[in-house]
Amino acid sequence: MKKNILISSAGKRVSLVKAFKKELKLYYPESLILTCDSNPELSAACTISDGCFKVPRLDDSTYIPELVDKCHENNIVLIIPTIDTELLLLSDNKALLSSNGIEVVISSNNIINTCRDKRLVHSFFKSNKVTVAQEYNKEELKFPLFIKPRDGSRSIDTFVIKTKDDLNDYHFSNDKFMFLEYIDHSQNDEYTCDTYYGIDNQLKAVVPRKRIEVRDGEVNKGKTDKNELVDYIKQHLNEINGARGCLTMQFFLNRITRRIVAIEINPRFGGGYPLSYLAGANFPGKIIQEYLLNESITYSESWEDNLLMLRYDDEIIIRNSNA
Repeated sequence: MKKNILISSAGKRVSLVKAFKKELKLYYPESLILTCDSNPELSAACTISDGCFKVPRLDDSTYIPELVDKCHENNIVLIIPTIDTELLLLSDNKALLSSNGIEVVISSNNIINTCRDKRLVHSFFKSNKVTVAQEYNKEELKFPLFIKPRDGSRSIDTFVIKTKDDLNDYHFSNDKFMFLEYIDHSQNDEYTCDTYYGIDNQLKAVVPRKRIEVRDGEVNKGKTDKNELVDYIKQHLNEINGARGCLTMQFFLNRITRRIVAIEINPRFGGGYPLSYLAGANFPGKIIQEYLLNESITYSESWEDNLLMLRYDDEIIIRNSNA
């Protein structure tokens, strides 16, 4: 029987699909990397996978039943989620999927709910003695400061406030806004750290990627950097109860003082993970070893330092399309 893997909500994750295709063929030459999307004919990743199918929108009550049916039809035994909005839904239905012979590489509900709320993430970091930006009481603000919503993403509704005069009624009208210590980009580098947690909730790999240029919230130019973040994460976050698979963590690192400030965690593959993969941090291989081969894996730092990634747009052309 084929052991096919599904990358859900595939969208533009072309590089991720290619990485999984390459690694799966090493172990199961006849198995396939399949993709699904609510609009697969407009998904670049769906065009380069071994096969794809359409699924309902995530807020449709038929999504999970149809997903189970499609997995059975296509011999899919493992699902790799890729976007924030599907994580809780898949985690809530993990037992149902498992009872149908379908495993999901996903963290626990508690981890996902914590990561969805930046204030809860701050509390989590603090409980593990990880430094975060100071949050101010609205009545005792210090300038400059940074405002962001506790449930935000893609830098939407974020503000750099340099003086009191930059504040307005809108900033105080939303109870979800967090008023935070401003971390100056002219003095601090921002890093995304691709971390992998095994089935045993233990850290197996960590790759800091310097964010040189970001577009629409995703790294466009980046470089791997074996710096003190590796040991810092090993020291403070070596075991996270409920953490499984790829967790993408963000930090600031001061260029002079080397102060580390944690920002957030996304419990899924980040858009910039292909750089870590090309550097040698083989998370797809680890997933196949753990979830398909039932092998134990150990911590590894065998990835290339100072590897620079420069991204560019490419085109996929489909003739006689009905999209």
